[in-house]
Parts: sequence; structure tokens; C-alpha cells
Amino acid sequence: MNIVITGASKGLGKAIAEAFAKDGQGHSFFLCARNAAELEATAADLQGRFPQNKVYTQTCDVSDKTALQQFVAWINNQVAKVDILVNNAGIYLPGSAYGEDDGTLEKMMEVNLYSAYHLTRMILPGMINNNPSTGSGGHIFNICSIASIIAYPNGGAYSISKFALYGFSKNLREEMKPHGIKVTHVLPGAAYTDSWSGSGIDPKRIMEAADVAQMVYAAAQLSPQACVEEIILRPQLGDL
Repeated sequence: MNIVITGASKGLGKAIAEAFAKDGQGHSFFLCARNAAELEATAADLQGRFPQNKVYTQTCDVSDKTALQQFVAWINNQVAKVDILVNNAGIYLPGSAYGEDDGTLEKMMEVNLYSAYHLTRMILPGMINNNPSTGSGGHIFNICSIASIIAYPNGGAYSISKFALYGFSKNLREEMKPHGIKVTHVLPGAAYTDSWSGSGIDPKRIMEAADVAQMVYAAAQLSPQACVEEIILRPQLGDL
């Protein structure tokens, strides 16, 4: 399969890539992130451990629509269609709607919502046109958050943007039904990634990134007539 993952250099993005890479089926990955060094290190790691796959990378600031257009053009020059799109890239800045710095909402929306909206719209024509009658059977995963459905202290613009991403994903699910394209909303609670390092939180208190990745992988293995619409995962002891 041809698999596109944003924010793939670390955390959930890297874990999701690894979950597919290790299945032995030989996929082609198109990974993007802002940090070139981290992205290349991730690609080298995946290619080295799972040589049956092909791992391609391109640095991309997903908040920049022009950069996204260049990313998609690069993908289209190499493959006819995308089978799986994982809109994972995101950013978190703590704050409150009434007290956070001016411009925080705009930044959160650009990275957490607009990137997924624009990239999906750019990728979908290839998915749909691959088989005009039934669609290509593609699958889109939008990595939302528990903060998409529950307000938290210090959530502020982050939570607002994740609520919006969840709304986009639910609407997209309805729109893609006639085209045979699946849409899954993934709403993870706290999972140990770089954003939690240095927080003082015991890694055993929260989920592993691989837990989320395994659920995404499992949802992608179902028959064409079945779709996991929503995945909610929380730490065993509950949210922090």
C-alpha cells in the first residue's frame, strides 16, 4: 500500500509507520515533518529494520498550504494513488481561551485543522478517480484527541482546534461513504511521546504510542464493507 503520514518523525506518527512497516507486506511510505534531521533518522531506522518497505521523506510545514501542495505533487510524481492517509501532525500550546496569547487560536487551527483539511482535499481526487464507480477503497485516519470531546483545564485553543478536527472528520465520513473510502476518527488520551518527556509523569501512568498505532493498524485490516468510525483510547487509570 501507499501510505502517507504527517508529523511522522516521532511520536504517534512514527509509531503508526512502524506498525504498518513490520507487517511484512512491503509498503511505500511517504512521510513528512518539519525537522529534516529527525525525519531522516526515522526513515533510516524504519528502512534498516524493515527493508521490504520503501520509505520516502520530505520536510514540510503542514500549516503552509503551498508546502502541502508541493508535498502532494511530490507524492503524485511517484505513485498513482494513496491508499492510506494519516493526518497526524499537530501542535499543543497550553492556555485558556480568555488568557492565551493573541494568535494562539490561529496557530492551532492552521496546524491541527487546516493542514488535515487541505491535505485531504488534495489527496482525495486520486483516491476517488482510481475507481469512479466505487472509489479506491482508501482509508483516512484523522488523529484527533480526547480533547476533541471533553474540555480540559489549559486546553484553550488546542481543544477548540481538536473539536474542529473531529467535526471535519465526522462530516468527511458521511461524504466518503458513496466512494468506498473509509474515514476513522482517532481520539487518544495521554500517550507517552516526546511532548511528555521532562513532564515528570511516570511513563507507566499513560499509554504507549504503540498502543494507538496498533489500533490504527487493526482498523485498516477490515473487509471493505466494515469501517471503524471512531477509536477512543484512554490510560487504564483514566485521564490526567
